[in-house]
Amino acid sequence: MKTRLVDKTFVFGGKNLDDIYKEIQEVYFSNNYPWIIGYSGGKDSTATLQLVWEALERVPRIKLNKPIYVLSSDTLVEIPKVVNYVDKSIELINKAAKEKGVPIQAIKVVPEISDTFWVNLIGRGYPAPTNEFRWCTDRLKIDPTNKFVIETANKYGEVIVVLGVRKAESINRERTINEHKIEDSRLSRHTTLPGAFIYAPIEDWSVDEVWDYLINFESPWGGNNRELFEMYKQANAGECPVIVELKEGSESQSCGNSRFGCWICTVVKNEKSLSALIESGETWLKPLQEFRKLLVETQDPEKKHIYRDYKRRDGNIYFLKHKEKKGIKELGRGPYKFKYRKIFLEKLLLAEKRIREESGYDINLISQDELIEIQRIWKLEEGDWENSVHKIYEKVYRKSLDIPKEDIGIFSAEDRALIEEIAKEEDIDPKLVVKLLNTYQYSRNLSRKSSLLKKLERILNEEWRTEEEILNEVSR
Repeated sequence: MKTRLVDKTFVFGGKNLDDIYKEIQEVYFSNNYPWIIGYSGGKDSTATLQLVWEALERVPRIKLNKPIYVLSSDTLVEIPKVVNYVDKSIELINKAAKEKGVPIQAIKVVPEISDTFWVNLIGRGYPAPTNEFRWCTDRLKIDPTNKFVIETANKYGEVIVVLGVRKAESINRERTINEHKIEDSRLSRHTTLPGAFIYAPIEDWSVDEVWDYLINFESPWGGNNRELFEMYKQANAGECPVIVELKEGSESQSCGNSRFGCWICTVVKNEKSLSALIESGETWLKPLQEFRKLLVETQDPEKKHIYRDYKRRDGNIYFLKHKEKKGIKELGRGPYKFKYRKIFLEKLLLAEKRIREESGYDINLISQDELIEIQRIWKLEEGDWENSVHKIYEKVYRKSLDIPKEDIGIFSAEDRALIEEIAKEEDIDPKLVVKLLNTYQYSRNLSRKSSLLKKLERILNEEWRTEEEILNEVSR
């Protein structure tokens, strides 16, 4: 690789490298707002960060008087190989920035514990995401990033968000970039955050130009761009040629627009990156593929009634409108049934155990904090007084979960069995009794008793008929 080389023959997006560095410097010094560089570890964000770093290293350190945050968002369900690469990059960035005296700090944000994928899917029973119900993106990625941007904007007045977005990625991306451009400026207005502006240094670059830059210029923080290239090659099933240097007039294509997303993503019909990595030799990732296949199966319209409850999380029911138009009364489906959520947790822990054994890496597919939160939700919403999370963990790992057992609640598994026995005799849904007891226990210290009574009333007004009883009544 060529180090710190600036040559008039290197042209990217219609500009030579000298002019690109000068533009970055001009934008940097045009105001006092801090910069937040979005960094995913992918090719575009890496090229963007590298450009900014190189441009500012050419400026006397005393003039670099405002902070630059390199912001990485970890959904906690990223492909482990990618997570390892990004974490290593963050360490290198912070170390090199300190040694070189540039005001750059790499930070990783994660979802709030209540918003994580597993807390929602296994804990609350949210169904695997689809295009119609894509509940994951905001919670896992957008909200943690926006929170950091908003907090920084509030502290400094406004911020510049530097993104590795390119017009060539899609027509929609080009339209978005153009629509929000500020006249006579390289900045755009953020589409949702009023205190933020967008700067996209590589917006006019092609994918080949991105790889051209990364392959020909070394990472200033000591990262390995060839390793990144190999990851893209693997994620593309090795179909792209290993290009050492793109030459003028060459028709060779790079690894293109391959992307690394969440390994569990069920929004896309055909998952590519994970499968390609496995085909390229990363066979230890197979348990992830198998678990994803299980969740995809639950999306089959013909099997939804097997996996999912007939009631929504609020305890109410609804009928499918498109079926009603045909004169058919069919209940819509709600969250995953509790028994399947327990199965999902066991299979996820088994996948985690198998990956650790086969890869040698100490990989966590689900954190202890998430396990604690899932157990809390199960106790509160499902009356899981037998601490199922702990039992499942002990079954898989043959050892106790290294956290104290959730001690909220005065009821035991024996109490649950007694309630079920009495409820059966009185022809009452035991879940109703359990939910009333749980609500009273958690809310009995409320200063206003009226609040407790309203909660109990809402529970009593939920749908407590069985699915069979409901369908029999509407068919009369």
